[in-house]
Amino acid sequence: MPNTRTEWTVLSMLKWGTTYFDKKEVKSSRLSIEWLLAYVLKIKRLDLYLKFDRPLSSEELDSLRPLVQRRANHEPLQYITGEAEFYNSILRVNSSVLIPRQETEQLVQLICEENEGKKSLSILDIGTGSGCIPIALKKEFDSWSIKGIDISEEALSLAKENAEFNNVEVNFVKHDLFDVETRIQDASFDIIVSNPPYILEEEETGLDKEVKDFEPHMALFCKSTSGMYGAIERFCAKNLSRNGKVYLEIHENHSDEVARLFKSLNWKVKTMKDLDEKDRFLVVSKE
Repeated sequence: MPNTRTEWTVLSMLKWGTTYFDKKEVKSSRLSIEWLLAYVLKIKRLDLYLKFDRPLSSEELDSLRPLVQRRANHEPLQYITGEAEFYNSILRVNSSVLIPRQETEQLVQLICEENEGKKSLSILDIGTGSGCIPIALKKEFDSWSIKGIDISEEALSLAKENAEFNNVEVNFVKHDLFDVETRIQDASFDIIVSNPPYILEEEETGLDKEVKDFEPHMALFCKSTSGMYGAIERFCAKNLSRNGKVYLEIHENHSDEVARLFKSLNWKVKTMKDLDEKDRFLVVSKE
């Protein structure tokens, strides 16, 4: 951002920011400057278009400048502003957790649609991260008992903060999926859900810079598809109730492999597509 005495307005900043981000090859250049400017001005993004002629104060410019630089370095908008929208919730996010994705919103919607009317369910989210899945489910169905597990202390701390921020009660617990003893003590769940790390480590080079350089690799990558989903299968075999269901988000290129793994261990498997018509979800139940 030029450090001049030129008077900046909302409109001139939007134009300059869009051009600047385009030069830096930042994705969604116009949207990026809109979100950052709205964040600094503490207004809704669409309200910017009602305030084109509003001048920006020196204090506002000083606040905006470092945010623009961070975005020019391809840092995700959600990490810069510290929050993300997900389904029915506003979540606080930082670099210790994955930024919630649209596909995961579809996973939540699938669970809600298939279990609407069930007033008393026990649900577990494996690898809860920001807590986005259990928090969204709890806001839809307050009578459900929901727990989230993660290996990351930082993620669990943020998930607890998000539950409090969204005024819901979710039990978050530290647990390593790969522990030999995978049984959650005194618990049997009607639904187990997970959006696990499913990108293979060798696929890192093909990812966008703002993903591979900023989001936590622990939440993105796995050494092998069979290793990750095999651990989930063993966990579910011990912790799922007799008539329970497992809802999994999967890599579209590995759907057949994951389905075969579960079928070979006598699970009933249904593959479902996301809005882009890609194989994205498995619904698994005991035979």
